[in-house]
Amino acid sequence: MKRVLVLLALSPTPSLAGTWDAPVGCEVFMTVQSKACRVSHYYRCSADQPGDQWRVDLDQEGPFFYSKIDAEGQWLESYDPVKQVLDPNPADAASMSELIGEGVDTWSFSLSKEDGTGSRAEGYDRLTGQSVVIDGITLQETEVDFTEYDLSGNALRRSRGNEYVHPEWRLFFAGPGGTDLGDGQWLPIDGSPVQFVFPGEDGFLSSQPLYDCDALTASLPVWRVSHEP
Repeated sequence: MKRVLVLLALSPTPSLAGTWDAPVGCEVFMTVQSKACRVSHYYRCSADQPGDQWRVDLDQEGPFFYSKIDAEGQWLESYDPVKQVLDPNPADAASMSELIGEGVDTWSFSLSKEDGTGSRAEGYDRLTGQSVVIDGITLQETEVDFTEYDLSGNALRRSRGNEYVHPEWRLFFAGPGGTDLGDGQWLPIDGSPVQFVFPGEDGFLSSQPLYDCDALTASLPVWRVSHEP
């Protein structure tokens, strides 16, 4: 039922077997196969503001998460399947420009779900000074640490580890790290990209993830509030 609600909410066009198509008015520009049994499609829509980008994540059962960011890598909204949006006037907006220009970016903002619940996220991204090359693509490594709180100030989850950023694409990608879901136990997970696939290449728009699909972590979404929600 969860996946049906997501699909209905975003109204994608019908797909050929083994492929995924973007919603009407949108165009996919990249497919990324990642660890933790995830394939993601990145797309832009004509109705959005310049610089806005969408991502849909699929596991072996199909799409399970959609998210939208702006040109600063700032998280705007997501569906999982409940719609969640960034509240206006964040205390400290996420800024990729600040991260690239100064080497670190702190952020603090609140989120609201259409079911009436909300939360607050605080954290930072910091460039480590290291670069990695994955499938021929050079990415800058970051250190990330953030906590999400409920409206009463109780910690809901904390995540820390490394991610990767591509400044020209204005995109963050997951990396190795861990998440504490509030019980004090750190769950390790690595959602690093493995393959970057572009239009015209084999595997572009594939609906099937390729890596780590027998791992116990395969059902855990790689969650990022502001960059890789």
